[in-house]
Amino acid sequence: MKRQASKPKRMLSSSHLERAAVARRFTFFLASVCPLTTTCLVPSQSLISSHRYRSGFDRCRRFGVANLHGVQRSKQPQLSLLHAETAETGIHIAVEENNQNINNMSANQTAFVDAIEEIVAKRNVLRDFRKNDQDLNLVKESLIGMVSISDLPPCSVSDFLSPANRVKGYTKQKLQERRELYLDKTNLTSDQHKLGTILLAHLADHCAKTSNPKPLYAAWDNILAAGMAPLSRTLSTYLYVLSLDGDVGSEGRDIAAEVAMLHDALYEPTEKTVSLLVKSLVARGDAAGAEALLDGIADGSLSELLRHRTTSPILKLHCENGDIGSALRLYHRMRTTSRVKMDDLTYSNFISSVAANGYFLPNSKEVEGGKDLGYDSVFGPKLLDALITEMAQDVLDISEESAQIIQEGFATGFQGMEFAANSLDPITSLCGNEVMIANRVAVDHDTGKCPATDATLRLIVLEPEQRDHVHDTLLEMARAKSMDYTAKLAAKGRVTHDHVEKAELATTILKDFSEWLDSREGRPYTAIVDGANVAYFGWGKVNVHQLNLMVEALKRQGEHPLVIFPQKYTRRKFHLRQGMMQILQDDELEILNKLKENDQIYVVPPMCLDDMYWMLASVSNQTASTNGLSIDVAKNNEEGRFPGLRPIVISNDKMRDHKDELLDEREFRRWACSHIVNYNFTEFIEDQRDEREISFYAADIFSDEIQGNECPGGGMAWHFPVSEWDANERFCLRLPSANGN
Repeated sequence: MKRQASKPKRMLSSSHLERAAVARRFTFFLASVCPLTTTCLVPSQSLISSHRYRSGFDRCRRFGVANLHGVQRSKQPQLSLLHAETAETGIHIAVEENNQNINNMSANQTAFVDAIEEIVAKRNVLRDFRKNDQDLNLVKESLIGMVSISDLPPCSVSDFLSPANRVKGYTKQKLQERRELYLDKTNLTSDQHKLGTILLAHLADHCAKTSNPKPLYAAWDNILAAGMAPLSRTLSTYLYVLSLDGDVGSEGRDIAAEVAMLHDALYEPTEKTVSLLVKSLVARGDAAGAEALLDGIADGSLSELLRHRTTSPILKLHCENGDIGSALRLYHRMRTTSRVKMDDLTYSNFISSVAANGYFLPNSKEVEGGKDLGYDSVFGPKLLDALITEMAQDVLDISEESAQIIQEGFATGFQGMEFAANSLDPITSLCGNEVMIANRVAVDHDTGKCPATDATLRLIVLEPEQRDHVHDTLLEMARAKSMDYTAKLAAKGRVTHDHVEKAELATTILKDFSEWLDSREGRPYTAIVDGANVAYFGWGKVNVHQLNLMVEALKRQGEHPLVIFPQKYTRRKFHLRQGMMQILQDDELEILNKLKENDQIYVVPPMCLDDMYWMLASVSNQTASTNGLSIDVAKNNEEGRFPGLRPIVISNDKMRDHKDELLDEREFRRWACSHIVNYNFTEFIEDQRDEREISFYAADIFSDEIQGNECPGGGMAWHFPVSEWDANERFCLRLPSANGN
């Protein structure tokens, strides 16, 4: 239905507007110096009384949730007897009694007025109002309070939200009704109303650039009062800017949550809006309402909005309330939802809360509903083992903050029992079985023994399927890495043919190498040498003699080495880097030829990445040469060889180029811990050919990830790597045994 032609409106001259601005600033000054009063400017043809929107939410009714406990909308406040009129400007000043938030409201309103004035002066804003300068002034004055709205009833965001059955188009209809009412009372036109919406959109961008959320609090009241329907992008900008302010705005209202409600009533909800609504409910202590909100989106097209930041605040509230049954149910839901990525703080806070409420005690009551979730035991040590086992599947290490949180929870839950120490100072002596341990320890680097529990930490290696995955991932990555490499060479003019064809060829060659390793007969390789890394170590050039020293040292230790070496370095003459050429001597070339004759070197062709070859060789099954037998080396073997998996990889490469893109972090740690062996050469004295001592730093004795191990005296000891601590330090957690034996 089209609007009727608007009534003739009284136009304010520029002199009137200037005087009005002076009066308005005087009013703000009066409010700041007179703590008992605040002022409201109104046009002379009517006197209006200002009101505050004390809205409460209906717990997001559009999601089928009810009874959000907020502050209800206030009634129109009574005016005091103080009433002044200035004849020259035709403006009344009405003064009302103050409330506790008036200083904050005045600051927000002042910031809003100043921002609007600044925006209107900008050229890009004027382009939106071209040929409408008069309309721009009217719109501006309507927003900052200079247009009469004396009969306009108060409203809140809840007035625009649909009932529980979510009537289609309800919000747009209610906004339209409010818009019609607003236009009728202000005598503005529909076009001017649209310009007001545009101006407040510019305000959002302005506040985002200046990181100043204060003007948006007053702007939001204008949006509601005028029945505006901002674009989704504009509302998203409001949410971003409001998130920069730790204060909720005015009179306890959660303005960000109100914006999120209106956004979701008009447009498709986003993770940001759902998260804000959850936080608003959690801030009011309504965990059930927040969960119900998530229930409303879990099974539909919005299920992808179930993320860590939309669920973790509810879990935290359940824990703070001591409702461990509800916390366990939500925790289980979070773990089984692929889009929720659990972190160490979430796990640590949850386990700490379960401990603080006494559920890990051997005589504890059961966690309500736990068995329905599939837990065999829902109290005591077995529940702890189950929860940390789940944690270890998602988290490799924890922060010191998490260690402190866990320690505090167990100190609370095990009050009255002997506690090893209530600090994170390292424990150096063995504790009795009756002692509760939640402390820092230094694990013996050579034996893997924990000094507090006598448990032995183990090396967790790649499982067969993980080993295969690493192997296959390397082959898959080869093409992409080769494409990048050859493209860079092509850009430098160093590739004369199609670099895509070269990349495909490099991939094929790597696959051929993999098949050769798997099908070759003879003695299996037990040590893969990163030839370029060893030859360059300590030199600014390739040292073939040093490479040969490494091969001989490995052979003396009972290893059968294979050197992976770029073809470039097997030539007599080659470029090391720009401006530097190296020429190999006859004895160096003889060393390389001898390695070839003994099948102890694999020369990587040009345009291929040698890193891929030695990494791939480390996880090759070498099916034919091993004949199905294990080539791993046992601890305390008679030959004195390094214990652990074979083949080992001799390299000081930090793997920075491959760590993140090659494997997930768990696979990379397990591969590196069990295969990589670092080394060091003593300096030569006179000649680079001199025999020198080589020090090897074997693969780790125990893994750098969360693990549980049986204690000699019974019970399970859990050890957590802590990111800020030394490599062999762990946070140790062990429950006291029931009988102290």
